Amino acid sequence: MQNDRKLVVGITQGDGNGIGYEVIIKALQDPRILESFTPVIYGSSKLFGFYRKLIHEIDQLDTNVISSARDARPRRINIVNCLPDNVFVEPGQPTAESAKSAIRSLECAVNDIRSGDVDVLVTAPINKRAMVNEGFGYTGHTEYLEKEFGENGVAMIMCSHRMKIGVVTGHIPLKDVASSLTKELILSKLRLMKTSLQRDFGVVEPKIAVLGLNPHCGDGGLLGDEEQRIILPAVNEAMEEGILAFGPYSPDGFFGMGNYSKFDATLAMYHDQGLAPFKALSFEDGVNYTAGLSIVRTSPDHGTAYDMAGRDEADPHSMMSAIYMAIDVFRNRLAYDKMHGE
Repeated sequence: MQNDRKLVVGITQGDGNGIGYEVIIKALQDPRILESFTPVIYGSSKLFGFYRKLIHEIDQLDTNVISSARDARPRRINIVNCLPDNVFVEPGQPTAESAKSAIRSLECAVNDIRSGDVDVLVTAPINKRAMVNEGFGYTGHTEYLEKEFGENGVAMIMCSHRMKIGVVTGHIPLKDVASSLTKELILSKLRLMKTSLQRDFGVVEPKIAVLGLNPHCGDGGLLGDEEQRIILPAVNEAMEEGILAFGPYSPDGFFGMGNYSKFDATLAMYHDQGLAPFKALSFEDGVNYTAGLSIVRTSPDHGTAYDMAGRDEADPHSMMSAIYMAIDVFRNRLAYDKMHGE
């Protein structure tokens, strides 16, 4: 980032038929927000204008249509027109066109952040199945960005003011979780989480809770042996490496008794084991953060929400949290690297 300009936040439109534009517009509608950073939206000024008209009680928005982030102007909502002029919008409908547009938006933003014209990346929700059908070879943003920027793997961490929850296995079928778990995989996620908590979130000596896989942590092997065979050895080895990892804990009691508040982060074994309690407790301001990338990337913790698209019902707080968290992480990294001479 150059010292003579504000932080530039790249925001992808996601699926143009979902609530992406609505939460973006609502998050940026207060002109005071533009004093702290320069937003660059990757998508279409046509779609932006369409959704802007659907949102009631919105103040005047100062927009600037550009071809690249290098032309972004401060105190403006900059829009990179990376979609065809004849792009069509169908709120609430997953379509081939909206999937292709989501892919194009993401690719354009990645090009600009790679060139240094964008400092951090915030991604609006996508329809994974529709994008895969249109040739997107990944099961989500996380997997795509891992290929582009993740040198040593990544970890999805759901973040809020209440908790941080990472997952060992991400977007895979539940039937494949147990066979995918290894001591080495769990260790790699614990290493990534420790590094991220220190460098990205300013936690000096992070304490990480590790959940079990089976009911009651296997009940001594009666309900499964992954805890004794895989998870506990990973926790022990992590402790030997200097990672303050504890567990495994039975998830029901762990969340039911609020024990997550005693740790800086929690590592779940699979997607819904971590995201279900997270969204139950932190849905309104939750953020999906990708640890392990050379860039900073965040996303709201919700999906495309087709059922409310175009109805002016979407809540922007998760998008706002994603924007501000990306900025905070970027600044934390600068401070950490300066302190450690990196």
